[in-house]
Amino acid sequence: MTKQLLDKLAQQGRLERQEFLSLLQGRTTALQQEAAARAKILREKFFGQGIFLRGLIEFSSYCHNDCYYCGLRRSNTAAQRYRLTPEQILACCRNGHELGFRTFVLQSGDDSYWTDQRLVPLIQAIKRDYPDSAVTLSVGERSFASYQALRQAGADRYLLRHETANPQHYRHLHPAEMSWQGRQQCLRDLRTLGYQVGAGFMVGSPGQTLEHLAEDLLFLSTFRPEMIGIGPFMPQHDTPFAGEPAGSVELTLFLLSLLRLMLPNGLLPATTALGSLHPHGRELGICAGANVVMPNLSPEDARQKYQIYDHKLSVGAESATGLADLQRRLQEINCHIASGRGDFIPVDPAVLHPKH
Repeated sequence: MTKQLLDKLAQQGRLERQEFLSLLQGRTTALQQEAAARAKILREKFFGQGIFLRGLIEFSSYCHNDCYYCGLRRSNTAAQRYRLTPEQILACCRNGHELGFRTFVLQSGDDSYWTDQRLVPLIQAIKRDYPDSAVTLSVGERSFASYQALRQAGADRYLLRHETANPQHYRHLHPAEMSWQGRQQCLRDLRTLGYQVGAGFMVGSPGQTLEHLAEDLLFLSTFRPEMIGIGPFMPQHDTPFAGEPAGSVELTLFLLSLLRLMLPNGLLPATTALGSLHPHGRELGICAGANVVMPNLSPEDARQKYQIYDHKLSVGAESATGLADLQRRLQEINCHIASGRGDFIPVDPAVLHPKH
């Protein structure tokens, strides 16, 4: 029955909630291997052996939110706070461009300092200096007008994890002033404005059940974002969830494979959390269907301070200076670094999900 559900997901790009739940409940080693094999075939069909690079620039560790799982939460007085200057950010882009990066991901906490008046000229400068490169933003919840101003300045993509498709689970992970409805509205606003939109969730976050994950898969199959970022939950020692166990690498890999079957032309990163939890996590993610890696372009001292969770990798193949190591690791799994921006390419649904 579960293999038949894999067939249906590949053919239709979606399942009913109970069907997603049946897949998750019926996960076995054999089923996981079957899903990964199918996902690998689809990744290679649409992208070949190329894996896209994203240059991550973590430019501020300040955050006005108080999410219970994150080391940057405003209540964490032990967090090391910093803000890169526009000149430092542009230097990161210059270094990345010389190394071959053609996408820059500007990521920060929800930092009120970075108003539109500060972000707009920064985005314009990056697009002016590197017109062949994409700018991806990951700066949290903002108003429609703000998203519009950033889009008009030249931002191409926006990453905003939906966190969970279940409102009660959302309340378990966030303080009362944050709203599930608000997060969903932000995602709709980004889609309306023409961004390539990235959603996603943590696997094994506190309070998460297989039923919640089935709801996540159902939401993603309906919203169909261009990018989906998932990775195992990892605790941070200065948060309320410090004593919670880390998420499962194996379950994360299975979900990556299901997402590839759901969105054959989607952009799925092998996240830093996977690489932090398993020495070959990045490669395992790619073999399960991922096609994006995000080496860190931030200055080394900033990388050490951006501790959203404990034991976060920021050196070796996780850093921009480790591209030779990354290339070697990719070659070991018969892949290579792809050139170009790596944009989402729309494909006719009949090609994405051929009916048999």
